[in-house]
Amino acid sequence: MPLLFSPQLLRRLWARDTFVYSLRVFLALGIVMAGCWLAGTMDHVLPVFLGIIACALAETDDTWRGRLRTQAAVLACFSLTALVVHAVFGHPWLFAVVLATAAFGLTMMGAVGERYRAVSSATLILAIYLTIGLDHGGAARGGQPFWLEPMLMVAGAAWYGLLSVAWAAAFANQPVQQSLSELFRLLGGYLQLKARLFEPVRGLDMEQRRVALAQHNGQVVRALNAAKDTLFARLGNGRPGRRMARYLSLYFIAQDVHERASSSHSPYEALTDAFFHSDVMFRCQRLLSLQGRDCHRLARAIRLRQPFDKGHDSQQALDDLQAAIAYLRAQGPAQRQRLLHALGSVAANLATLGRQLAGAGHPHTHGAPDDSSLFDRSPRSWRDAMDRVRLQLTPSSPLFRHAVRLSLALTAGYGMLHLIHVNQGYWIVLTTLFVCQPSYGATLSRMGQRILGTAGGLVVGWALFRLFPSPLLQAVFTVAAGTVFFASRKQRYALATGAITLVVLLCFNQVGDGYGLILPRLVDTVIGAVIAGLALLFVLPDWQARRLDQAASRAASTYAAYLRRIMAQYATGKQDDLAYRLARRNAHNADAALSTVLANVFQEPGYFRSNAEAGLRFMVASHTLLNYLSSLGAHRSALTDPTIRGLVEQAAEHVAAALEEIAAALMAHRLPSIDADGSLAWAERLDRLQDEGGDTPQVVPTQLALVCRQVATLGTWAGRLAAPAQAVSPVTPPSPATPVSA
Repeated sequence: MPLLFSPQLLRRLWARDTFVYSLRVFLALGIVMAGCWLAGTMDHVLPVFLGIIACALAETDDTWRGRLRTQAAVLACFSLTALVVHAVFGHPWLFAVVLATAAFGLTMMGAVGERYRAVSSATLILAIYLTIGLDHGGAARGGQPFWLEPMLMVAGAAWYGLLSVAWAAAFANQPVQQSLSELFRLLGGYLQLKARLFEPVRGLDMEQRRVALAQHNGQVVRALNAAKDTLFARLGNGRPGRRMARYLSLYFIAQDVHERASSSHSPYEALTDAFFHSDVMFRCQRLLSLQGRDCHRLARAIRLRQPFDKGHDSQQALDDLQAAIAYLRAQGPAQRQRLLHALGSVAANLATLGRQLAGAGHPHTHGAPDDSSLFDRSPRSWRDAMDRVRLQLTPSSPLFRHAVRLSLALTAGYGMLHLIHVNQGYWIVLTTLFVCQPSYGATLSRMGQRILGTAGGLVVGWALFRLFPSPLLQAVFTVAAGTVFFASRKQRYALATGAITLVVLLCFNQVGDGYGLILPRLVDTVIGAVIAGLALLFVLPDWQARRLDQAASRAASTYAAYLRRIMAQYATGKQDDLAYRLARRNAHNADAALSTVLANVFQEPGYFRSNAEAGLRFMVASHTLLNYLSSLGAHRSALTDPTIRGLVEQAAEHVAAALEEIAAALMAHRLPSIDADGSLAWAERLDRLQDEGGDTPQVVPTQLALVCRQVATLGTWAGRLAAPAQAVSPVTPPSPATPVSA
């Protein structure tokens, strides 16, 4: 019988970021619990635990030096917060003012960057934790000095910070492996979703599949950004070492794979109709599925630090596809030659994609581009950081509206606890803090999960009190529950809420009567959740449907910039410089942002989303346009024929100008004045440039003709988005959690 924890299982667990994060928290909590138990100071457990939890919530990826600087800032913020809270705790009116000001200011600091957002949020959480400790008499218990409770919380934060810095120094490259592994896993899912578009069956809901593909593309884009940030934190401005050079090469391979995976060379419905009685579409689908499987295998190899061998299945599938296309070219009628050229471009694109994946197994032979610099989005100075905050100080900013809403909601919760019962009422404020989210859908989801998780945690805590009265066993359960909280807080919020509720109950039961906390905790959770919901509805509500046109405008404008960068390279030849990669990333970021806004819109009440259907159609059309642009970006060979180049440049400029007009019209809430007939005329002129050859100059006019036709379609849906009263047939969006099989 195999061991429960075999070396293979432990290796797989060690490669997962959630397990490593949870293990770090387990060590921090377990050592503190053991030390307090042996020293007989169990009344110190809760404040130290809360300090550890707050510090762990503020943790972001960085090198050990960067993490050390961040931890110093965290401890400074925590210490200042502890002093301020202690100073104003006994003065309700002053405390209310300080609480509202701190909530607004710390939330606005999130405009500076992700690291500042995490530290600010954790500081606010620690302030509420400290009030809970003071409310339960922590400072007065046993004649203890007033400064003991804050000091214990800061000490807990310092202890976890020390462990976090040491961990980052000992396992410096593990986060890079994990981020790259997740990136290739999502790329594999994208390829498998893309393969569904080649399914040779008539009558399928292709629009539904395109929506699912666009939504998954948002996840890929976020993974690309996360991998870039992880790499940049370790590279800085210096030259990468051998291992980091390998990881950087894998990142650039992922970028190339994403560009080719998101490419489209022809409307898939037209290909299905034209080659319905052939197996060529099935062969395209099979090849894409196998390449998606190769991405999953590469992800696993990176995660487990194992050699990657792509195998021969996908190469055989490519050979079969090329043979099927060659047969159709020899046998097919002349009217299908244009679509056969498109299939040939698909095969060539997938062949290059396969070579890129094969190169991932030998990264030393697949070097980074000549310009391997990464764009740093972090603030360069304090003035830059403050400028970012200043730009958000406007009622039109979602962050500003959320900051105002959160500060007023916390103040209302603080007033409610004094109105109902002063003792044990700070759970109201804590619940409001966690439940109040920027969007309606997220807040509604948090409300239900918070109440459900709290109730479940209270029931489990009551059962543990009755079944396991031993304080030692309860101490073990406390550490286990704290670990479960961090293991599940990103994916299973209800479970995480139940776990942290159990931590609090068990900690209080070590020094008093945990039973007395059960009912107040449940009542306070319900009240706090209701306050958060009411604040979202009545305090500067930020309905995402009203931001749909802005997100669509941003997508159109970045597509125009991306197209211009692509066409500039058709004059000089392919060069993956920073300017090109930045334009490509901005386009995909805008596409992902539009997908996120739409997902939030469909979670809002029906009377607020009259333009949701038009927005969904716009997203499908814009993502298809981005696919066509990606095809142009995937080729990028210099055009030597001056006639073709001149015509192509004029057509591209016409499209870029049309996209900019669409962007401007959406921002101004007016109908776009684009020349749709002119776009279709340009498409016909480009179609006439095609010849019987299969070289790159023929691919470029073909793809640009598709872009011209698509921009006319995009303009139509932009007009519907600007005038939502026009009828649009409904489209049902897929669930954001649609699983993708490996």
